[in-house]
Amino acid sequence: MNRKTVAVLPGDGIGPEVLDAALPVLDALGLPVDLEFGDIGWDCWRTEGTPVPDRTWELIARSDAVLLGATTSKPRREALAELAPELRERAPQYLSPIIQLRQRLDLFANLRPVENYLGGGTPYRFCVVRENTEGLYAGLDWNHVPDAMWPLVAEHPNARRSGRSGTTAAIRLQTSHGLDRILRFAFDTARRDGYERVTLADKPNVLRQSSAYVLERLEAIAADYPEIPFEVLNVDAVALWMTRRPERFGVIVAENMFGDILSDLGGGVMGGLGLAPSANIGEAGNYFEPVHGSAPAMAGHGRANPVAAFLTIGMMLEHLGFPGEAGSIRDAVRHVIRRRDRVTYDLGGSATTTEAAQAVIDAGRAVPHTPTAAVVTIGDELLRGDLEDSNAGSASRMLGERGIPVRVRHTIGDDETTIADAIRPCIGRDDVIVVMGGLGPTSDDVTRGAVARALGRPLEHREEAWQGVVERLTRFGVAIHDDNRRQALFAEGADLLPNANGTAGGCRIDAQGSTVIMLPGPPKECLPMLEAVLRDGLPHLPEPPETVTLFRRTLGIIEADAAAVVDALVKDSGVAVKPAYRWHYPYVDIRLSCPPEVAPDMVEWLDKALADHIVTDRDRTAVQELAPLLDRHDLGLDLDDRLTGDAFARELARERPAGGGTGTLQVSLSGIWEGGDRTTHSGTVALTCTVRDETGERTDELTIPNRGDEVTAYFVQFAAWSLTRRLTGRHRTRTRTRTEESA
Repeated sequence: MNRKTVAVLPGDGIGPEVLDAALPVLDALGLPVDLEFGDIGWDCWRTEGTPVPDRTWELIARSDAVLLGATTSKPRREALAELAPELRERAPQYLSPIIQLRQRLDLFANLRPVENYLGGGTPYRFCVVRENTEGLYAGLDWNHVPDAMWPLVAEHPNARRSGRSGTTAAIRLQTSHGLDRILRFAFDTARRDGYERVTLADKPNVLRQSSAYVLERLEAIAADYPEIPFEVLNVDAVALWMTRRPERFGVIVAENMFGDILSDLGGGVMGGLGLAPSANIGEAGNYFEPVHGSAPAMAGHGRANPVAAFLTIGMMLEHLGFPGEAGSIRDAVRHVIRRRDRVTYDLGGSATTTEAAQAVIDAGRAVPHTPTAAVVTIGDELLRGDLEDSNAGSASRMLGERGIPVRVRHTIGDDETTIADAIRPCIGRDDVIVVMGGLGPTSDDVTRGAVARALGRPLEHREEAWQGVVERLTRFGVAIHDDNRRQALFAEGADLLPNANGTAGGCRIDAQGSTVIMLPGPPKECLPMLEAVLRDGLPHLPEPPETVTLFRRTLGIIEADAAAVVDALVKDSGVAVKPAYRWHYPYVDIRLSCPPEVAPDMVEWLDKALADHIVTDRDRTAVQELAPLLDRHDLGLDLDDRLTGDAFARELARERPAGGGTGTLQVSLSGIWEGGDRTTHSGTVALTCTVRDETGERTDELTIPNRGDEVTAYFVQFAAWSLTRRLTGRHRTRTRTRTEESA
């Protein structure tokens, strides 16, 4: 494949930052593209008296494409004031580098793709094609009306009242040459990129004569593209429907000013200018540029969103003949944005420009990602507390076992709009969306309509579902009502899921990379259905990697300290290990999910790092661990319990009803209150547990916050822990540590 040369012009403000962050994607893709860097923009103007030096024009002339970061432009007076003194005397004319590029290279078409990268809502994909060389931006604009024009302008009553010196004018220039090539470009774009229609955005109800000529040219050009429908809409109507129903558009083509406004609106529709790429194409050249501009106030802070630069590079690669690689960039951007994986502040994240760019590059390298799920349970009775929402927990466990952790859970009442609003943001962001409840025959069962609304699809009657309802009701001698027909309605294109235990069938629908699973509410119906889908119905998701979960319950260490130790251990291991922490008084539970081949090493490292705090590797309390040990050693206890009264003895008796043994351990429990007492809960309690037998005496000490009546539960578990360590040989002598302060 022939190598391509790209002239990279970083420009001003954040332009160099976003290009520096995004350009490594070309190396990651291994493309035969050579980059040559050139100068453009405000620094060139200040030091050389031109924003586009001759050497840059020479670079552009020998390049296959131009990648522009951003440029700054200022009014003439400010521009002259910032010139070097020796240049100011010549008073050179400042002309925006963007305008120079468009004019000198005859870049007649500005192309702005708009796509739903954020996910949620109805998917859309359209583009705005703007004519660059004429229209109201043709330069036919006068501060005072020229003499030759005055007889025409003076026909307007306001002009007659104001006089020629008080009247300005601008001409909307439209020519057959300019119209034909921009319209042909629009139809070619629709044909090449698979857009279904071309929409001309104009103002024919006001600009009647010039718009009539535009329509003539549109009809003439459209005749060469019979497979592509076209329409003419008022530009204000296009703006409205771009925001309300962007999915209805394909290619929107407009003259210069209308296109300028609509293309920026397109950036807003897709989530902001940080996501908006652009291309300027002509017969003698091109340049590709992120839309966001130089944003000088943000320069140097590392906060600029690099996504527009990535998408712009993708447009450039497509132009150079690398459509597959361009598609992989778009896919990587979509993956990162929809999962909010290392995104910048404007997308709700905290990543720097470099971190956000690396996330896209990593995604483009097909770094495996963990699928995520959302669970939506529905019913007013759940919100009132009449029923426990057990479905959400059961679904979360089932999804987790399938390797699809739940990212978010919602409990929603029986309101169609609220349900749709909960589902819509998850579409395209989560791999699986489970919606449970609200599929009965009554008027408050509105889930079907909500799912259809969230997906932007109509409801349709499914006869096979209706026959299933009729058959089941008939079999049990239950009357069939018209309301039962609701249970045969599903969003268009749904795959039905049978319900062996009820009349409400479910369905699954794939949309924007998500699988929406709609299920009835009763657990005996929905859970077997979900199990079947997770087992057989998600072939597009990878099988979860084999993992081993290591569990350790600890005492005498706060959650933050435990996390600091374990997180450092995980980082040093260099393997894919996911830690999770749970604090439940008085314990901190630690779980590590890791590949089985590294589990033995992780066990060794974990037990060594937390040796002074581990109670058990099972979901058991210290008292539950102690009881079988006492039985095994045939021991009873001689308790001097000044600390818990008889709370420790009662707790132990529940786990060991038979009581003592032939041997005896002498145990002394005590505590010293500092800054409070048993009724005034403040300060700390210094705990001591001393164990004596024929081999000698051992003592454990621990200082804990005196946080409330529940400290007695801590005393009990501390005593059991101390005895367990004595009997298992994992004893430590007179070591103090601190424990979790707050629940």
